[in-house]
Amino acid sequence: MPNIKFKYLYRDGGNYKNFNSTVFDNPQNIKLSALEDLIRSKLISHHWFYADQWRVPDLHFGSWDNELDHTFHEFESAEYTDEAVDNGMDLASFMYILQTVADIK
Repeated sequence: MPNIKFKYLYRDGGNYKNFNSTVFDNPQNIKLSALEDLIRSKLISHHWFYADQWRVPDLHFGSWDNELDHTFHEFESAEYTDEAVDNGMDLASFMYILQTVADIK
């Protein structure tokens, strides 16, 4: 199976956005639907997650407004890709990290 791209963003209180993605190697041939089901089960209010807990790069802007800004990131999508792997983690390892994150609804 091809690699899998995880796409996400940070949206600050002014609705300015930083987008990012990371490509995971998938040597175990894990189905995209299995990843998507796990992601959706771990999202906060169906949309958000903490980048540090999921071990993906933080996308916060350099300035911070305590009245408006928040600490979580937003899941955008996951998809199959032929793009090269760009991190040192395979998909099974990423999924293990997600499984160990405490549920926050």
